[in-house]
Amino acid sequence: MGKTKHTGPIKLDTSLKPSLWSSLMPMGLGKVKPHHIRDTMKVIYENRDNLGYAYRILTQGVCDGCALGVSGLYDQTLSGPHLCTTRLNVLRLNTMPAIDPKWLDNVEEMKKLSSTELRKLGRIPYPLSRKPGENRFTRISWDEALNRIAAKIKSITPKQMAFFLTSRGITNEVFYTAAKMTRFLGTNNIDNSSRICHSPSKTALKRSLGIGASSCNYKDWIGTDVLVFWGSVPANNQPVSTKYMYAAKKAGTKIILINPYKEPAMENYWIPSIPESALFGTKIVDDFYQVNIGGDIAFMNGVMKIWFEMEEERPGSAINHEFLREHANGLEELRAHVQAQDWAALEKSAGMSRERMKEFAELIAGSKTGVFVWSMGLTQHHFATDNISQVANLAILRGFIGREKCGLMPIRGHSGVQGSGEMGADPFSLPGGDFDEENRKRVEKVWGFPIPNWQGDIVGVSLENALLPDGHERKTRLFYTSGGNFLETMPDPAYMKSCLENMEMRVHQDIIFNTSTLVDAKEEVIVLPAMTRYEQPGGGTSTSTERMVYFSAEVEGPRIEEARPEWEIYVDLAARVDPARKHLMHFASAQEIRNEIALANPNYDGIQHLKKRGDVFQWGGAWLCEDGICPTPDGRANLIPIELPELQRPSGQFYVTTRRGKQFNSMIYAEKDPFNDADRYDVLIHPEDAKGLHIRDGESIVVYNQFGVFQGKARYAETLQGNLQVYWPEGNVLLPKGVYEKYAGIPEYNTAVTVEKADRYTSGKDMKYIEKRVEDLEVEVS
Repeated sequence: MGKTKHTGPIKLDTSLKPSLWSSLMPMGLGKVKPHHIRDTMKVIYENRDNLGYAYRILTQGVCDGCALGVSGLYDQTLSGPHLCTTRLNVLRLNTMPAIDPKWLDNVEEMKKLSSTELRKLGRIPYPLSRKPGENRFTRISWDEALNRIAAKIKSITPKQMAFFLTSRGITNEVFYTAAKMTRFLGTNNIDNSSRICHSPSKTALKRSLGIGASSCNYKDWIGTDVLVFWGSVPANNQPVSTKYMYAAKKAGTKIILINPYKEPAMENYWIPSIPESALFGTKIVDDFYQVNIGGDIAFMNGVMKIWFEMEEERPGSAINHEFLREHANGLEELRAHVQAQDWAALEKSAGMSRERMKEFAELIAGSKTGVFVWSMGLTQHHFATDNISQVANLAILRGFIGREKCGLMPIRGHSGVQGSGEMGADPFSLPGGDFDEENRKRVEKVWGFPIPNWQGDIVGVSLENALLPDGHERKTRLFYTSGGNFLETMPDPAYMKSCLENMEMRVHQDIIFNTSTLVDAKEEVIVLPAMTRYEQPGGGTSTSTERMVYFSAEVEGPRIEEARPEWEIYVDLAARVDPARKHLMHFASAQEIRNEIALANPNYDGIQHLKKRGDVFQWGGAWLCEDGICPTPDGRANLIPIELPELQRPSGQFYVTTRRGKQFNSMIYAEKDPFNDADRYDVLIHPEDAKGLHIRDGESIVVYNQFGVFQGKARYAETLQGNLQVYWPEGNVLLPKGVYEKYAGIPEYNTAVTVEKADRYTSGKDMKYIEKRVEDLEVEVS
């Protein structure tokens, strides 16, 4: 790990620079853009019954939005206050009162509501139960609820239960306690939402560099020669980061976006907390490289192929030979693999010309420093680990590892996701390392009980296992989820509903209702009211994208009377399942949990000292792999040859991927995308693609494949031809179920589709029905 310490926030350069302005029209009047002032006033109105508490959360708590790591209104990157609409949007989840009990008496009425409408009803007030055929939730005591769950656990085998935790607002203490409890109960079937987003990042970085987190800091964005975003739109998903990008532009950094869609959020942005940008906007991205959905591997192979060509003409012009000689393996194998690639195949797969690839290759080759940032545009593919290994290959070849203004960063969209795997809350890890024999034995000594040595299931498989035959040893009979809404986050919602319905018992530990909570179960659905991170006695910690561990103190304010800290619920449940060993799973306070985390995960030695507001430390130092020394067995980075993925797109079809609008995960806050004015059921399509199908802008269309049918409207957009974008979760009906990445188990969120005008599709369906009926009649007659 690195020795250099993070040096803390720097002052933002706010001098005027008209060359960066987006428009001379003050405040972007007439432009399609977020309306920050209007949105802020709306949030103030929504929280009018608890304004004092809302203010204290914003000024005293660590942000429960994305993983930039804003503590109060400050962070470790730039001095001055930071606040974004994403954080403001989720604020009401923390300040709202309990739901009106009348709703609990009519589940059928609740089922008519969307998750957005359910969210606004209020907090879960007390433990609830609903059994098959019942149209109401019945209030039960905590003792009744936990005793029923404990009885169910004792009646089944460990492989027949599964646990899941979402990431919004959940602390390291909760993840750690859940990871420990599941192993105490004898199961490894535990998973969390970070794996559905970034598990390929961790898997790829482990094999390439021996690390499982960002190698650098946000400060490294500012002044690096080139900052590249791959399949990531931080202006939408991590809005405070636009200040980092503004600072980077002022420092001379070139910013590049590689994406199938020319994202307007990254082209121009009006940063509300910077007067110059608030008035005239900021041109963020210097250049867009539009690749096919799934075409990134081909694009990067093309870039490396050009680099090796440059090297033949002028050695040292593209590759950092000194770094490779001292710190990397596999150069010749990678060179041979890349040089054998066919240019026609690379151009077709990438959807980009050799000349454009050369422009990018020369830009990176001419940069002495560079930071590569990526998100779900790279990770949510069935070849996602290979995508990330390719990014690592580029960084290793240039020596962009382990030094200032260089690095690899899988940017995190939720405040809890970085810590979840590091606390062991997934089937492939334990605190402090992977789920391997050496680490298992080490953690067993800390915990004082044996850890089952079989491989646990990822959450998608655990859900699907509910459909296994009765008596099957891995049939999921109990599913316990802390947050999460699988009807709106997983592919094929109808199939997910069937999986949820086939659980004998489901436990939903949450602060609000969503559509998944209302799905029936074979025996019983139990709902448990959880505290938010700001309510938990003793506070809690969360880990940012850049490995900063922040302490978030308990914030004074109103409480939901029967809500409990999530870690405390897990401790109580474990004691009821196995009273004879409950001392092995006992924590009396959040501080005790932090003390044990420091022992179980050596990287987190220091978390035990975080006790008051503002306390923070960074594990691993400013840069992982500092000076090129990697935590791999031989201390060297690994270059890995990556084959082109087989992209299945029959002639006449399109690639489609999902995108986010004004939302936080599956929680939608507006029906309009503030950056392009699209509706939730708009399909972003290139004008020439649409005209080729005689489809007008705004016309009703149907997008379909063998998995599902999506009815929406065409919206002309600057997508790469042959590529479509639909909003998530609405577009999940098109995604294949049960398709997982082979290394990290992430679901596939991209597919091939056919597009037709709505009236043509409908008439075609009618004709197919007639033809089928004629065939049936002929069979009947014969």
